[in-house]
Amino acid sequence: MSNLKNKKAIITGGGRGLGKATALAFAKEGIAIAITGRNETVLKETVAEIKSLGVTAIYSVFDVGNYDEVKTNIKSLIDTLGGVDILINNAGICTVGSFKDMPVEEWSAMIQTNVMGMYYVTKEVLPCLLDKNEGDIVNISSTAGLNGNANVSAYSASKFAVIGMSESLMKEVRKNNIRVNTLTPSTIETEMTLELGMMEKGSENVLQPEDFAELIVAGLKLPRRAMLKSAALWSTNP
Repeated sequence: MSNLKNKKAIITGGGRGLGKATALAFAKEGIAIAITGRNETVLKETVAEIKSLGVTAIYSVFDVGNYDEVKTNIKSLIDTLGGVDILINNAGICTVGSFKDMPVEEWSAMIQTNVMGMYYVTKEVLPCLLDKNEGDIVNISSTAGLNGNANVSAYSASKFAVIGMSESLMKEVRKNNIRVNTLTPSTIETEMTLELGMMEKGSENVLQPEDFAELIVAGLKLPRRAMLKSAALWSTNP
């Protein structure tokens, strides 16, 4: 298994939920971490928690759906970290509503954040990985990107798009020793799923962010000759 110590990672949406759990799991492996998000208070608190584990941690406040902000802030994070080895594209939003009733603006916002945001960030990080001829990109989709369901048309469309974009990029950069994998978790107990009313806090046998973080770490630890192309994580509780 590969040693991740002293690697450098950028995690979008890293202040809470899956992003935070992944950042903490990375810190335990000795990875230096940059997290991004839109709530500075949350990011500061998470960075302090990461630093308590003895690794470098920084943050940047910006909207992944704004390309100008992405260009400026990603460059700053890479310069401050002294490079980047791993990108976790985790930032995303979800709004529930019927196809007929959901406002066009909300539909568009999900595509802009979940698809264009991932594209923007990857576009700015990829040249660094190509220059060193090595790296890892982990794109977070969802089981909603595998099957559509009522009242999540925009979210589902965005997550289907993530899978298509990720698989295309994977086939482009394999020759550059860059691994691109797409993860499709089922419902996990996070602030977002709780706020959307998808579950009650503390439900038994429900996936936790830490479970997902373990999967990411395991995939990164595979020998460089091996790549986890895609993986779905499900709860044992149907």
